[in-house]
Amino acid sequence: MVEEILPAGVCVAERFDDDGPAELFPEEQAVVAGSTPKRRREFATVRACARQALGLLGVAPVALLPGKGRAPRWPEGVVGSMTHCRGYRGAAVARADELKSIGIDAEPALPLPRGVLGMIADPAEQAMLARLAATAPDVCWDRLLFSVKEAVYKAWFPLTERWIRLGEVLARIDADGAFTARVPVGERDRHPCRFDGRWLVRDGLLLAAVAVPAREDPAVPASDASA
Repeated sequence: MVEEILPAGVCVAERFDDDGPAELFPEEQAVVAGSTPKRRREFATVRACARQALGLLGVAPVALLPGKGRAPRWPEGVVGSMTHCRGYRGAAVARADELKSIGIDAEPALPLPRGVLGMIADPAEQAMLARLAATAPDVCWDRLLFSVKEAVYKAWFPLTERWIRLGEVLARIDADGAFTARVPVGERDRHPCRFDGRWLVRDGLLLAAVAVPAREDPAVPASDASA
């Protein structure tokens, strides 16, 4: 599924349950030693997906440990992203000389819990969701907005190692499956202010993906990167 919304050259793997074999390296086992069985299964399955995707890229299996901000540490020369939610585990990787960063996110196609939308969306975004809902009421647009912002954050953090609130990500979702988003930053910050991505809804899942081209100029001023 996620392969459909990522550019050519990105290697992906996905599963829809934790039934397949998913062995962990000893270092990874230590990370989740105190976690619930459910959390350990999810952790193992999504890493099995990541190693499968790395294999498609020609990279040997390695331990994938959380780094700064708990973002996964990928092998040298590789960028990637992992995601998991109820009914979905997935990973996407690419060569760092082709993409600067990747962010993927999967969510169940259900409305956000009460009170969450006001924390992540400004009035303009909430008005946008209302317009989208009027034309396609079967899509959980509020949850999709959350997924879009999560995908953007996952692409943003490896470039900057800076945490941001989802409410700081300003997004515009198009009904045709595209979205743009920007993060307001200072003009001297050398990282992308604008992110372009794709989304899809299928089989009870929402997916959003961002891929930042390696050729993209990282010094785009925030004033020029409006969504």
